[in-house]
Amino acid sequence: MKNYLLSIYQPQGPAPEPETMRKIMAELDVLRRELESTGSWVFGDGLHDPATATVLRPTGGEVLMTDGPFAEGKEHLGGFVIVRAPDLDAALEWGRRYAQATTLPIEVRPFATEAGG
Repeated sequence: MKNYLLSIYQPQGPAPEPETMRKIMAELDVLRRELESTGSWVFGDGLHDPATATVLRPTGGEVLMTDGPFAEGKEHLGGFVIVRAPDLDAALEWGRRYAQATTLPIEVRPFATEAGG
């Protein structure tokens, strides 16, 4: 089994209307319970707005600290989920389901080491 990162990319701008957000959160709750019941849930959470980020960049033996995201963009990492799956196809299926639930782009990427290793 490998761990996979499901990165949830969110567009800049206001959050969805409360009714839309309630529906999304309910669908994500169903997905989380299913992941937990199959032993595939590792961890996941949403993130605050990119303006709350602090970037630490090594420069000439020092570490420069700046506020805000490293790069400006029309999308940002809004949240993530780590799942344990037997192969990429299974991880992609979880990613597909997250994309449908959130209506947002999902990047699926394997971790470099085996789960638990």
